Amino acid sequence: MMSLRRRLFIVLVLATGAIWLSASAWIYFRTTGEVDHVLDTRLQEAARMVHSLVSSDALSALGEGRQAQLIPAQAIGYERQLSCQIWSIDGRLIGRSSGAPEHALSEQSSGFSEHTIGGESWRVYAIEDAAKGIRVLVGDRLGLRHKLISDLIFALLSPTVLVLPLIGMMIWGSLGQGLRPLSALAESLRVRDASDMRAVSLENAPREVVPLVDALNDLFARLEQARNHERDVTAFAAHELKTPLSGLKTQAQIAQIAVDPETRDRALQQIVHSVDRTARLVRQLLALAHIESGHQALDRENVDVQAVLARVIADVGEASQAVSTTLHENLRDLKLSADPALLEISIRNLQENAAAFSPAGGTICWRATADRTGLIVEDSGPGIPEAEIARIPTRFYRGSNSRGNGSGLGLAIVDLAMRRLGGRLRIENRESGGTRVTLTVGSGLGAETRTMTCNAHVRDAQ
Repeated sequence: MMSLRRRLFIVLVLATGAIWLSASAWIYFRTTGEVDHVLDTRLQEAARMVHSLVSSDALSALGEGRQAQLIPAQAIGYERQLSCQIWSIDGRLIGRSSGAPEHALSEQSSGFSEHTIGGESWRVYAIEDAAKGIRVLVGDRLGLRHKLISDLIFALLSPTVLVLPLIGMMIWGSLGQGLRPLSALAESLRVRDASDMRAVSLENAPREVVPLVDALNDLFARLEQARNHERDVTAFAAHELKTPLSGLKTQAQIAQIAVDPETRDRALQQIVHSVDRTARLVRQLLALAHIESGHQALDRENVDVQAVLARVIADVGEASQAVSTTLHENLRDLKLSADPALLEISIRNLQENAAAFSPAGGTICWRATADRTGLIVEDSGPGIPEAEIARIPTRFYRGSNSRGNGSGLGLAIVDLAMRRLGGRLRIENRESGGTRVTLTVGSGLGAETRTMTCNAHVRDAQ
């Protein structure tokens, strides 16, 4: 990949070269026009001067067929460049300067004209004087004129050959100096330890680099937050797993040495309970990591809610908790547009949470929202103190009514899954006791039904 310094150098050199070429073209055309104007003016002045020097007495002194020997070129100021001819109106060559051709420079009676004589191009100015009976022609070779212009342009532009490399060196050095803060920033990041998430200093940073440094500092802050969160999760998981694992070891030792079958059975039951608790915690941690990663794209489809509920209720096994679950009639044929895995994770955590907090003989009721775009689950547990409702979805937070078996991750996972689906989680207490949790997932399919309570039109989830 081309470096930024080299890329800027090429751009600036090309831009400078383009400016120089444009300036050279402007100088060329401008100088050509000015030189042509000056030389044309001098042609006019030379012709008028020669005309004024030729008198009628001098012309009468020349016999027929005789020519003036010389018209001094020095008087005109164009030695070996300007040529002058004096012709009579009847077509006789009366006189010419040295180096002037014998053929007429122009057949035009007056004004400027261009002609080719003997393979050379001439620029000629003519003055005709009927009173004196003469026509004065003064011209110069266009080849000499073009050479004069070329020499002048070369003299003006030749320094460019030396200046452009010097400019290139200055541009390269200036870019190195200007990009030094970026090099210093890169070097400071290169030698930084991987665990160092301190903000990069903005001291002496150019204004153009400040957005980049701000973005890096924001990234470091988010990485530090994520790292702290991972440390918290790891510490909490280690703590939560330590308790059931220690209990497993203790109960296994009791079962090994127990002589009484009743004691052995009780120890084995505690082992099963600890395994279930550990398995639930591991499953929740894996679900949380899966949702938080966000690497997998959502696979939305029309999910059959009743099928998911039946599968989850059977897996949770609420019968062992002496809690019954009922499904409202408005769940019939309900399909929600959602990611099947996220929706099932959310339903499973809500079912486990409701079953854990409901007393023996309690009930759990599932129903659809009035607009059939979500689900509502109600339990008959102790409810949640109003001051704690806002904190309940916070991960690892256990309410004051917690029985001590939860990990504080269930509702946090549901909240995160709903936000990933573009929905939301709402928790509130029921007036008759217990908790009501509402999941708003998205667009539902099916006909509208009026809102109904869980006290009627229900059926067992068997």
